[in-house]
Amino acid sequence: MASAFRIPMTGRSLDERHRVSSPLELLFDLTFVVAIAQVAGQLAHAEEQGHVIDRLPLYLMVFFAIWWAWMNFTWFASAYDTDDVPYRLMTLIQMGGVLVLTAGVPAAFEHESFTAIIVGYLIMRLALIGQWIRAAVEHPEGRKTALRYAVGIAAVQVLWVAWGFLPPQLAVATFVLGAALELAVPLWAERPGMTSWHPHHIAERYGLFTIIVLGESVSASAIGVQSALAQSGFSAALVWIAVAGLVLLFALWWLYFLEPAAEGLRTRRQLSFYWGYGHYFVFASLAALGAGLEVAVQAGAAHTEASNTAVEYAIAVPLAVFLLMLYVLHAPLVEEVVVRPLKTGAALLLVLLLPLASPAIGLVGVTIGIALVAAALVAFTLLDQSIAGRKAAAVTGDAAS
Repeated sequence: MASAFRIPMTGRSLDERHRVSSPLELLFDLTFVVAIAQVAGQLAHAEEQGHVIDRLPLYLMVFFAIWWAWMNFTWFASAYDTDDVPYRLMTLIQMGGVLVLTAGVPAAFEHESFTAIIVGYLIMRLALIGQWIRAAVEHPEGRKTALRYAVGIAAVQVLWVAWGFLPPQLAVATFVLGAALELAVPLWAERPGMTSWHPHHIAERYGLFTIIVLGESVSASAIGVQSALAQSGFSAALVWIAVAGLVLLFALWWLYFLEPAAEGLRTRRQLSFYWGYGHYFVFASLAALGAGLEVAVQAGAAHTEASNTAVEYAIAVPLAVFLLMLYVLHAPLVEEVVVRPLKTGAALLLVLLLPLASPAIGLVGVTIGIALVAAALVAFTLLDQSIAGRKAAAVTGDAAS
């Protein structure tokens, strides 16, 4: 596909028809496939050794870095994607930064060394600051907002560089401060006027990232199966856990795309920060679920130090977080959520209680039970939609007659 050498960077139309993800955005997302695989793999390793509580803060911190890097690019691109040569080259630099960040994930988990992650972030943020400065120069209507973004991002990046030199005992507290400032920059920058992000484009981008995280869960399960087969060979438990994991992931994909977020974002743009920021928990829980499924396969073949109950909760807790956030994020955004609160609450309760039945039904039974709960939630939701559709058709027919 040909690209003009330079196109003036102006805000794209809020109502642009057929606004979809560009090939460059899809290529950019591929770098995050690797990053998520790394962080999920490290969490799975901690779960196998029974150290998940110790490593969970590191997981949440590193995943925040990955998610926020994707967020920065995605929302900027929705408003200012010109797809000319300078824009593509700046995106290439950001992709390079993501890969440097990814290379530093093992060191962050094993030695709590964040040097490579900080360097990767610095590379990405310099390119992003350049993009915002270009937007400020070439788009006068959005200049104040763009300059606020450039200044805010640069200021917080200085903190991240300094964070790398702080003593370990201050690492978590300083990270929380830095993360809070990162989240505050867009709130402050958009006060003079919101950027022209496209609601349907943003909803599609988030959906694609959801698929990426779910894909990592499929990959993690496959890795677990491969490792278990290599060490113990074929077993019925291995098959049942793998099948249950696939059913579970398919059900979660179905549930996520049942909610019509795009139209809600169009009519209630003021909720974009709430919806967009809240997805951190959606994405982090799905990646953690992939790690849990990988460990469950290993545990089914008796190749993990963690107890069955711990492994089962490594699946149940991320799933509960996903189901809860799916409702919490969409309830204010749409007139009526598709996945109803009563059914969501019942599913949450069952998912969190099932591991307590492990002494009676075992790891395989609990994993199958959790998958069946998710599948039942899909089935009952589709039934609700079918009943609502029939009622609407009946009302329309009565009005016409």
